[in-house]
Amino acid sequence: MTRSHIARGPVHDTVGQSVPGNIRTTYGVNLRSHLEVPEINRTSHPADPWRWVETNPKASPLGVSETQFAVANGYLGMRGNPDEGRDSAQHGTFVNGFHETWHIQHAEDAYGLAREGQTMVQVPDTKTIRIYVDDEPLRVGVSDLEHYERSIDFRDGIMRRELVWRTPAGKKVIIRTSRMVSMVEKHLAVMTYEIELPDEPAPVVISSQVINRQDGEDEYRSPRADPEESFDPRRADGLDHRVLEPQLTEGQRGYQVHGYRCANSGMTVAVGVDHQLESEDDVAMSHEIGDDSSKIVYHAHVTPGRTLTLTKLAAYHTSEIVPAQELADRCSRTLARARVRGVEDLHRTQRDWYDHFWARADVEVDGPVETQQAIRFNLFQLAQASARAEYNGIAAKGVTGSGYSGHYFWDTETYVLPFLTYTMPQFARNALRFRYSMLDKARARAKFLSVKGALYPWRTINGEEASAYYEAGTAQYHINADIAHAMVKYLWATEDQDFMIREGVDVLVETARMWVSLGFFDGDGMFHIHGVTGPDEYTTVVDNNLFTNAMARFNLLAATIACKRIAELGDGRWKAICQRLKLDDDEISEWKRAARNMVIAYDEVLGVHPQDQDFLAKEVWDQDLEDPRRPLLLHFHPLVIYRHQVLKQADVVLAMFLRGDEFTEEQKRANFEYYDPLTTGDSTLSAVVQSIIAAEIGYCDEAFEHFSKALVVDLADVHGNAADGIHVASTGGVWSALVSGFGGMRDYGGDISFDPRVPAEWGALTFRLTVLGTLVKVRVTHTEISITNLEGGAFECTVQGSPVQVLAGETVDLDLDDRARVCLSHAEPAGEQAPLP
Repeated sequence: MTRSHIARGPVHDTVGQSVPGNIRTTYGVNLRSHLEVPEINRTSHPADPWRWVETNPKASPLGVSETQFAVANGYLGMRGNPDEGRDSAQHGTFVNGFHETWHIQHAEDAYGLAREGQTMVQVPDTKTIRIYVDDEPLRVGVSDLEHYERSIDFRDGIMRRELVWRTPAGKKVIIRTSRMVSMVEKHLAVMTYEIELPDEPAPVVISSQVINRQDGEDEYRSPRADPEESFDPRRADGLDHRVLEPQLTEGQRGYQVHGYRCANSGMTVAVGVDHQLESEDDVAMSHEIGDDSSKIVYHAHVTPGRTLTLTKLAAYHTSEIVPAQELADRCSRTLARARVRGVEDLHRTQRDWYDHFWARADVEVDGPVETQQAIRFNLFQLAQASARAEYNGIAAKGVTGSGYSGHYFWDTETYVLPFLTYTMPQFARNALRFRYSMLDKARARAKFLSVKGALYPWRTINGEEASAYYEAGTAQYHINADIAHAMVKYLWATEDQDFMIREGVDVLVETARMWVSLGFFDGDGMFHIHGVTGPDEYTTVVDNNLFTNAMARFNLLAATIACKRIAELGDGRWKAICQRLKLDDDEISEWKRAARNMVIAYDEVLGVHPQDQDFLAKEVWDQDLEDPRRPLLLHFHPLVIYRHQVLKQADVVLAMFLRGDEFTEEQKRANFEYYDPLTTGDSTLSAVVQSIIAAEIGYCDEAFEHFSKALVVDLADVHGNAADGIHVASTGGVWSALVSGFGGMRDYGGDISFDPRVPAEWGALTFRLTVLGTLVKVRVTHTEISITNLEGGAFECTVQGSPVQVLAGETVDLDLDDRARVCLSHAEPAGEQAPLP
């Protein structure tokens, strides 16, 4: 039995007392302590506020460096494989949403289980440009390099590499390369390869290739996964059939195009490449082309002091229904336009795009340059994952790797959308419209689960549920409320009523219907939601999960309010909505009743909110803290994990962030003290949220510790799986930890407020926000806040409870009270702290 009672209405109707002493001491356990931040070798990765740099090709494991140096735009992504194609850990070029389907074979079948798996597949790889000098190949990880530097510049999204190679014959070769996926030309990648022999002439061969790595093998290695590779459910699913069926193959001087159709999904792709070689020396060219590969080969005898430059343009177009031949025609048009513009102009417009992005999204700290570098790396990855996603979702790994099979999760709405909403709202709108486009399939899924309305899939690419493990997957019904929450936050920040009336309200209505259908009223009139899984995947299929109930209540109230306000417009659109959705006042009243009577459990003895109805009755995890078997999901049967009080990711703590105005400060402190030590850190979704709440309640050491781990998740490979792609949700969470955690920004009901907690390790924190079309810059220190209205109308907010208005073009400077200085008591004064590893 739990020692909990049910609180009616808002969470803070029942105010608990802070837990006496420290829960960590009471239980003698701190499960999160195992996750140490690995050191970053600053000799090989020097600190630079605007670039991620490596000066040694072996500075990181190949898979990790391929992720870190990926270039992408949200639609097209290319992993940071060497131009020469080897050595590599995981080749990869991906198009968002381009996938194959396959039948899920359940060991024991049951009605309504997911039937069709979906896996993002590699599109033909155009990155490979091999070089031979005196018939000797360059292999970056093996060859004799006198100089090597590779960088990715956050200011223009271009990966550049410069190296000096000493051939076996002793000849010196200078090679400069660049690779860019265009933010302006969505379907275009631009690569350059420049060769110079400063001392001696030599015969040079350049082999530029297109390779179908999904199915075929190049002449050196197979791209297929190692069958002996250890089990890890976070990695992509393998496919045991030929995926890309050739539809067309065409080639001529300097130009090649390949078209394919996915065997099961029927999706089509075409890739075209165009080459331009510049040289003062004579050059001969030949080409080969087949179903799964093609080559353009250049033969030259390079004279010292002269430069041989190859420009390679690649265009990718995909579709669910359009034949490959039409896509090939589109590739031809994309390439023709790019060739006319030229590399210099393509690079310039890319820089212009990023200038615009950073003017609205940059976050600056007065602190170690290593910290600034890591912050911008995370923000840069958000741009690469979302900017041109447009008609697709934002995958858990973006388009930088095959992890999680390219699926979209609730990560997008909870961790990425806040960043987009307050910096680049058009991108947020695109992501929300994508969810609207999936509504019909969500309605169909609801019928399979015997509920009304719509039930969005927990993981998907095409709108169908792809989770074969329903306990930790499909049962996460909270995805409905996460989407609704993101839509309402977007509306608060933009007042985009047109989107809400035309499309958003449909989502709010159908998700609200699902909650009323799923839950039930007991004899006392309280509304319960049973048999669901919250964000914590180490606790599954439970009753009255706090996060789910709190978010469902918001979903129900949001739908109620949206309908009321649209009806009040009196312009006829409300009648059309009611007809379209078969909606009436009685149903809306039922949503309101369910929301007002939602079960929110509270434990009087511990003074905390149970994560679910029975959570506190479980045994606390008592495994040896020095046990290296982490993450737990890779080493323990799920039933072992499920019977303990142990968390994979923040659950109650996340609810306190998203629905923070429904918890008192005392409740936040008590809940954090209880759940923080039980959270293992096995998920990258946790540290950022733990940091935000720790900062809010004044636990600055814990806030900075959690933030420090999240900040370098991919740069330091903290979780050991950065090779599978960027942790996009964590990068979005880093922004929230900066702005909402240390910057203290909250938006409840469209009212922006600030209550900063700048870490003692920093002198100041500066960030930008776009609210109702107005761009402001906020700078906070331990004693002051400065708000500058850069663009737009008047900006209104509160600072530590006091109303503030900042007119266009003006700056308002305010002193902060002692709450903002609390962090200074937890660490050394600013400027004396060692930089992040």
